[in-house]
Amino acid sequence: MSTPPSSSSGASSGSSSGPPPVEIHRERSVAESFGTDPMGYDRWRPRYPQPLIDRILATSPGREVLDVGIGTGIVARQLRDAGAEVVGVEPDLRMAAFARSFGFEVEESRIEDWDPRGRTFDALVAGQTWHWVDPATGAAKARQVLRPEGRIALFWNAGDAPAAVTAAYADAFAKAVPDWPGQIGRTPPPAAQLYTTIADRAADGLRSVGGFSEPERWQDAWQQPYTREEYLAMLPTQGTLTRVPAERVAPVLEAVGAAIDRLGGSFVMEYVTTTVSTTRLTG
Repeated sequence: MSTPPSSSSGASSGSSSGPPPVEIHRERSVAESFGTDPMGYDRWRPRYPQPLIDRILATSPGREVLDVGIGTGIVARQLRDAGAEVVGVEPDLRMAAFARSFGFEVEESRIEDWDPRGRTFDALVAGQTWHWVDPATGAAKARQVLRPEGRIALFWNAGDAPAAVTAAYADAFAKAVPDWPGQIGRTPPPAAQLYTTIADRAADGLRSVGGFSEPERWQDAWQQPYTREEYLAMLPTQGTLTRVPAERVAPVLEAVGAAIDRLGGSFVMEYVTTTVSTTRLTG
């Protein structure tokens, strides 16, 4: 699972025009569309900064982790490589099957409906997924399954491509998909700003249920180079394109590819990973 429909292009190309819908977690057709190509999703979606993975485990009371929206297992594999034992919850059957191929225990459910059967964990993580979760109901479930002083870490990658690439995407998308709900603008705010709105909402959900320390905000800045081929392979894994027919996607990719060609065939994406984190209070 991944970025919201109104800002998914912003998460990768900065081509969204405003904050996400307040009720974004109700957009289930988008939320469960990423399994159309789990192999492509897993191959091309960016990973998360290693210092963030290390910090989550270093500040948790143990190594047993629940991964909410495990998807293809991107976060889970990073955590396992760092020494964690990971159990996943995933509503998309195709993504769940892909994650299981890496040896993870994955239960098919939305976290709001999931029955932990008395199990508890040292940490609960959600990489690029918590905006698909009802913020209050999800926070209540996190409180239920976390051990005392257990850590919750909700995080999102937000990256901005060069302005010329963003503009090419916006123009081509508006022509190819004129019936998409919401307007993709030519001069969107930075993707990190969009995810700040999402992170604020997640923090409010945690506060609303009580039982947690005051949520912290962590940020990790990093870079990732993209060739033309790499970026065009990654774009169709975004929420704005996962449900769009291939014949409509093609002109969007053609326009973006031409913009990258004018930049010399590659560029460096500036990413910021924003994390909302807190711990379950004792007692």
